[in-house]
This record gives sequence, structure tokens and C-alpha cells, in this order.
Amino acid sequence: QVQLVESGGGLVQPGGSLRLSCAASGSNVGLYTMGWYRQVPGKERELVAAITSGGSTNYADSVKDRFTISRDNAMYLQMNSLKPEDTAVYYCNARRRLPTRQFNYWGQGTQVTVST
Repeated sequence: QVQLVESGGGLVQPGGSLRLSCAASGSNVGLYTMGWYRQVPGKERELVAAITSGGSTNYADSVKDRFTISRDNAMYLQMNSLKPEDTAVYYCNARRRLPTRQFNYWGQGTQVTVST
């Protein structure tokens, strides 16, 4: 079992920055691929960025060169040059696939609002 708790959301002006954190606890959490997803009302949840246990990263095209994902004992998302279209609820995710089983965990979400 893995527990995920996000923090760091809030209201920021366009062009500003925020840093999201995801505190992760549980068995073998370091072996999980972790990621940030976001969702706005009426739309599907979308991948923002992900990082493997080995540190490989991938980003949605819309956030490349603006957002940076990292991890140590927790996971982080540094968001720079924020735009109004980045407004969403951001969710932390941890997943792991074994030959006979898959694990997939979500945090409760944190609101990010980019507005004047």
C-alpha cells in the first residue's frame, strides 16, 4: 500500500511559479514510477509529467521547458511561467507493474489556479 499527499497548490498570477510536493509513504515506494496529472471540470485527467524509479522523465508537450519533475523521498513539480490554461486540480500518482499484478495509487489532489 502506498499513501500520497499533495501540497503546494494555490493562486498565482500568470508568469508566476509554484512548487508542488507529493509526500509518498508505503512499501517499496522507491520502485514506483511517479507522476503528476491534472484535471479540469468536464475533461479527462491528463498526464503532466512522470519520473521513473531510475530518474527518467517525460513531459506533456504543453509544459515542456516550463515544468520540472524531480524526486527523492518525495516527488516535486516545479512550475514556472504559469499560464491560465495550467489551472486545474493536480494529482500525484504512483504506479508499478509486475508480471502478475499492477499497482496504481492516487493522492487527493491540490488546486492550482493561474489568474489575475
